[in-house]
Amino acid sequence: MISLTSPVETRAHGWPAGVKLAALCVSTVVLFLSDDLWVQGGAFIAVMAGYLALGGMDFLRAGLRSLKILTMFLVIIAVWHAVTGTWVDGAVVALRLLAAVSLANLVTMTTRLTDMTDVVAKLTKPLAIIGLKPRLLELAIALVIRFTPVLIEKGTALNMAWRARSHRRPGWRVILPFVVLAIDESDHVAEALRARGGVIPQNTD
Repeated sequence: MISLTSPVETRAHGWPAGVKLAALCVSTVVLFLSDDLWVQGGAFIAVMAGYLALGGMDFLRAGLRSLKILTMFLVIIAVWHAVTGTWVDGAVVALRLLAAVSLANLVTMTTRLTDMTDVVAKLTKPLAIIGLKPRLLELAIALVIRFTPVLIEKGTALNMAWRARSHRRPGWRVILPFVVLAIDESDHVAEALRARGGVIPQNTD
């Protein structure tokens, strides 16, 4: 899931978070059960049509922009399957990836983060019986959803800064600075959590 809640209000914003997450799980499983090119292509087109029907062109454009993060993965898939001569298999994998990520992104664009974490909290509550702490899992999922677009934005800014100073493509050269940025961001989050008492309730007995 690579986006936060969309400001473009749609009918799907009012649907229960649990229903949307369950539908996402079922749809993703169905996508991975099929190796048919037409099924994967039809699924991707159907998802794009869903974007358009729910929120219009602005909502569809926002969904398409969010898929830019997959560009490198799609290039790798294309190169590999070109070398191995399995173009059809490569197209199936690429379309499945696009459809699955688009579906996941559609859920996050139309669902508040608090609603999704509430669903996770309910599902993981029984884990407390065996000594696991559902609160930690709930927080981890919330942080992943929240900071994925933040890190994407920082990575984009890093690429732009490189291109402004060099005619060469950034490539692997921005990996280390990006890792440093990610670690710095995690330090800020850790400090904020510690300032608020941490994530594990203290025993006051």
